[in-house]
Amino acid sequence: MDYKKSKAPVNTVTHDLMSFADPTGNIYESLVIMGKRANQISGKMKEDLSRKLKEFATSTDTLEETFENREQIEISRYYERLPKPTLIAAEEFANGKVYYRNPLKEREHSDFD
Repeated sequence: MDYKKSKAPVNTVTHDLMSFADPTGNIYESLVIMGKRANQISGKMKEDLSRKLKEFATSTDTLEETFENREQIEISRYYERLPKPTLIAAEEFANGKVYYRNPLKEREHSDFD
């Protein structure tokens, strides 16, 4: 899912934690899944922001150039206004849009077959 099109709230929202435990059967496993997804989203956001800001990089930055680069400031503000990666990950998980698997559980099920 594209983080720019996410409908996740920008501010913190209270969730029923036990509803997060429903898909996996374990609240801690669900939190780990959401944490790993948040790290993926955060890495993608950082990569995109760095790529866009590199376009404005010059070999010699002067003090005037630093304050006058409005486009660079607008790009940074846009990324600051986006929902935080943890909120996006929680929203995706709650809506069933996160693919996950637990190799240990898969191995346990295959041992009993």
